[in-house]
Amino acid sequence: MKPAHPLHAGARLRLPVLARWAALLVLAAVLGGCASVPPAAAPGAPGATAPPTPAAGGAPVNVPYTTPGGVPIDISRTARGQDSRVMFLILHYTVLDLPESIRVLTEQQVSSHYLISDEASPRIMRLVDEYRRAWHAGRSSWQGNRMLNASSIGIEIVHPGAKIGPNGEREYLPFPKSQIDALIPLVKDIVARHQIRPDRILGHNEIQPQTKQDPGPTFPWKLLADLGITPPWPDAARVAAQRAVFEAAPPDAAWWRRSFTQHGYELNASGGFDEELKNVTATFQMRYRQANYSGQPDAETAALLHVLVTPLAGPNTPGAAGPMASPAPRPAGTR
Repeated sequence: MKPAHPLHAGARLRLPVLARWAALLVLAAVLGGCASVPPAAAPGAPGATAPPTPAAGGAPVNVPYTTPGGVPIDISRTARGQDSRVMFLILHYTVLDLPESIRVLTEQQVSSHYLISDEASPRIMRLVDEYRRAWHAGRSSWQGNRMLNASSIGIEIVHPGAKIGPNGEREYLPFPKSQIDALIPLVKDIVARHQIRPDRILGHNEIQPQTKQDPGPTFPWKLLADLGITPPWPDAARVAAQRAVFEAAPPDAAWWRRSFTQHGYELNASGGFDEELKNVTATFQMRYRQANYSGQPDAETAALLHVLVTPLAGPNTPGAAGPMASPAPRPAGTR
């Protein structure tokens, strides 16, 4: 605001006492209305907060806001057509112990939004603000979306992963119940705030099946499904019936590639039963058939995959009757 003109100041000197007090109160109110909230830290910086959010429906809230660079912003209206930038939640294990996990995730060129410790009472540590991008997903993809760092939240769990057994094979270790008990409310909270779809809660290996194994075949995916956090588990009766079909007539490599692509994985449309397909198959088995994740495309795995990509036709799934039925188109602007 400009300083008061000298003539205005002179006029106030000639006002009666009560009038002068009234003028001072009005002036204070005007000055208060022009004042800005002190510049906030940049989103994601220590102590940062998001700009005040207008009321639902775009109703004015009359809250002034100034950017960290000093630019005044009118936030009295808000658009209905919007949602969170976060589309995916990605789960990892660290392989490293807690001190080394903290060091790597805070001092090197890799990070995650959250770290769950392996202490007796696990701590949940926030290492990157959710407003900012953590570097945890790498060259990733799911359902046609790529480079998921920009659209995901990453959770690292301090866990050794696997050990080498007496036969030279990798033996994956279980997750302590205390860690899962700490993880579940965190996942629920993140999913609720960002409205993340259940089918976009994924393991690191699912978005990078050619190079990653975490969170491995001991992660309790079925528990998350039973809690309604992730999609429903494949129906056992349907799987058994379809398994008999595939045992009589095994699907070819083209079917596997089409079905895995429809489920969400990225892999070449052409090719045989090669290393690429084996890695994707093993990753799928680590989630849905944890007793055997050999990577062999057998009848049981095919039946599980078929049930997942073939919803039963019904009142809530119109037109989803064929084994490779395309998903119904979503309205423009939705994700």
